[in-house]
Amino acid sequence: MFDLTPATETDLATAYAHPQGPWLRANMVISLDGSATVEGRVGGLTSPEDQVLLHLLRSLADVTLVGAGTIRAEGYGPLGVSAEVAAARASRGQTPEPGLAIVTHSCDLDPTTSLFTEATTRPIVITHEGADPGRRAALARVADVVLAGERRVDLAEAVRALHARGLTRVLTEGGPSLLADLFDADLVDELLFVLSPQLVGAGVPLTTGAQTPRRLSLTAVHRGDDFLFLQYRRA
Repeated sequence: MFDLTPATETDLATAYAHPQGPWLRANMVISLDGSATVEGRVGGLTSPEDQVLLHLLRSLADVTLVGAGTIRAEGYGPLGVSAEVAAARASRGQTPEPGLAIVTHSCDLDPTTSLFTEATTRPIVITHEGADPGRRAALARVADVVLAGERRVDLAEAVRALHARGLTRVLTEGGPSLLADLFDADLVDELLFVLSPQLVGAGVPLTTGAQTPRRLSLTAVHRGDDFLFLQYRRA
């Protein structure tokens, strides 16, 4: 265990380095009473150390996988990186910027937002064959649309499609519904779990609708101010 507050980028990059081979890690923050949001957004739970870690994890990943509901609620924009991060990624054989993949069953995404219009790396939209053709066509003008599943997104097929593009180091930021579905499909290799020192009352739990019990093994604990940063892997 070490304190994230004085940790250098090198310390963090070592602590959170990806293992060899394909890997899907989830990064989530939760309150002491089990809520993943405050008034519908995660911002009220975070800390400066958490934000530093978030951007580091994105820089280490090939692609960040996010549900459309979280994209809308959090107002995601392009995942830009600094010149130094781009150079470090290139030295590891990665693209200069991490990709962004969005899971959506309805294709209810606005193609005119900065997420699409200002992105230097074309986003990936993952949906299914039964999704609205008009919405799919509109998104295909600003993103790469991947079909995975017939009437609902098949996440195992979606992850295979990312791997086929060379995007094998996958970071998911949820939200809770997507995280639950990823666990149910047995696709999560690692859960990075940030415990925020707050009690917020009623809220959205870490996973919404998970059906399959899972046991994880605790591999590391770090501290940043009053926050705990926990690392779990498959048991």
